Amino acid sequence: MQVTSTYRFARISAFKAREVTREIQGRSASDALDVLAFSPKKAAVLVRKTLKSAIANAENNADLRVDNLLVKEAVVGEGPTFKRFRARARGGASPIRKRTSHIRIVLTDELAAQASELAAKRAARSGNRVRRTRAADAPAAAAPQDQPAAEQPAAPQSEPAPAEAIPAAAEETTPPAAAVGGPPADESTPNPGAEEAK
Repeated sequence: MQVTSTYRFARISAFKAREVTREIQGRSASDALDVLAFSPKKAAVLVRKTLKSAIANAENNADLRVDNLLVKEAVVGEGPTFKRFRARARGGASPIRKRTSHIRIVLTDELAAQASELAAKRAARSGNRVRRTRAADAPAAAAPQDQPAAEQPAAPQSEPAPAEAIPAAAEETTPPAAAVGGPPADESTPNPGAEEAK
């Protein structure tokens, strides 16, 4: 069930009052009262009066519980503008517009339905954020694979030789006399230790 309260001909511009009503729209009635109590704006006082009137209407006229009330709408429409003028130099005048507005607040007790819809919307938004972050991280993860060939480590060109072939190759490179421990095979290079022994 919905309950409405309207403050007509409030002496404030609709532009200034809408800044406050945006803050309470969709909140529970108790949360909205807390927000308005700590707001330093003039519009907060007028909107708070209207909200208290709507809560009183819900309690007394519709027999609703305050704990289940939710601010469904908080709308500010433009009222009539009082036109005045201020005297200026050389007999001139500049206009003054004293604006008014109509503040309308609609409360509803369909708190469970509204809360489930809000929770579903929040879950959908958070799911989209997760998907976006994953999509943003995917190119970063693929970047190391796209490195130029110079930066990537070189892959082995051929398979390692079998274990039996390695000792055979080592035997061919070393001279047989050096492997046994005797004098070097080439006698042309002088050995200083051999001359001293003679």
